[in-house]
Amino acid sequence: MKENFIRKKLKNGMTLLLERRKVPVASVIFAVKNGSNNEFMHEKGISHFIEHMLYKGTKKRSSRQIAIDIEKNGGELNGFTGEEITGYWCKMPSDKLGVALDVLTDMIKNPLFDGEELEKERKVIFEEMNLYKDNPRLHVFDEIQKCLYGGVMKISTIGTKETMLSVNRKKMLEKFEKIYTSNNMVVCIVGDFDAKKIVNFLERNFSNKKGKIPKQKIILKNDFKIEKRKGIDQANIVFAHHVPFRNSKDKAAAKVLGTLMAGGMSSRLFSEIREKRNLAYAVKGDFELHNEYAYNWIYVGTDKKNVEEIKKLILKEYGKVFRELGEEELETIKTQLTGQYKISMEDSQVQMVNLIASEIQGKAEDFYNFDKEIKKVKLKDVKVLAKKVFQGDFSYFALVPGA
Repeated sequence: MKENFIRKKLKNGMTLLLERRKVPVASVIFAVKNGSNNEFMHEKGISHFIEHMLYKGTKKRSSRQIAIDIEKNGGELNGFTGEEITGYWCKMPSDKLGVALDVLTDMIKNPLFDGEELEKERKVIFEEMNLYKDNPRLHVFDEIQKCLYGGVMKISTIGTKETMLSVNRKKMLEKFEKIYTSNNMVVCIVGDFDAKKIVNFLERNFSNKKGKIPKQKIILKNDFKIEKRKGIDQANIVFAHHVPFRNSKDKAAAKVLGTLMAGGMSSRLFSEIREKRNLAYAVKGDFELHNEYAYNWIYVGTDKKNVEEIKKLILKEYGKVFRELGEEELETIKTQLTGQYKISMEDSQVQMVNLIASEIQGKAEDFYNFDKEIKKVKLKDVKVLAKKVFQGDFSYFALVPGA
């Protein structure tokens, strides 16, 4: 659908990404090129806190009215904070796109940051922290990041109770005013729209204001940890490895290797761990590819007694890949990935996220070259990466039942 894609740099410095579709639905996101990796250690979690507060009311809308204006017009409203981006999105009937633009603009331009609401939302975030810690699957993914990275990245996006207690209204406003400027913002719309009207709306409602986003150093490491916890019956394991970060070829090879190892029921590890040995129910894998770092991960849920065996099976399979992977299997995985790429484009909301993620990592247009990049991957590219893992370049975290 590259032929339907439009990129425009607006007069106010904002970047506009559009993909036209003749369907009665439109997905729109207002994104700021700032996330938890741009924060300082003492303020970790402030981007996520700001995201929460933008839903708590504006000068003309209460939090309830924000929800009513979207939902009573048939839409969905949500947001997220990542390592490199904070986003606020709506999925709406196309004829109500103007409502979505108006509400999102109001949220971003006119948040109240009410002191009483801020204290209430702080408690909500503490409960969100408890949710992540209490849920074994969520907890192990927070912990594997601590095994892979030092510095600001060893603290999760949500922050800690200490950092969140240090954030007051003044600090939040200062951060918001520095970061939420038009030159740091990207708007992406996928659906049926009038491009000229959207450009006029955004240029009319956002002034040419510039801000600078802090940049933190990415500190790579490898660590291995086992944590014991009472009250759980299953061991939760995450095995992860860094991807050498040089160019798009490395990213594509990482995607191929990740899919080969744990990308679905036909993957090598699903077959070895679940189908052949019945050691687990869940065997899943994926890749995290960002602007300045990347890693692949594999998750397995199993009995405590199987933890060491599964770790050995994973490493053994990486060894098989670098020694035995052939062209036929490589081409099969490429076909799987390019097919999944095409399927991901079907839903306007997923495509909106695809494009905004590609923009943060480089350029949105790069997304349309995904299949070409995958097809370029050579056997040696995948084998070299697998060999590094087999030789010890990996991290590992397991949460197991126990005292």
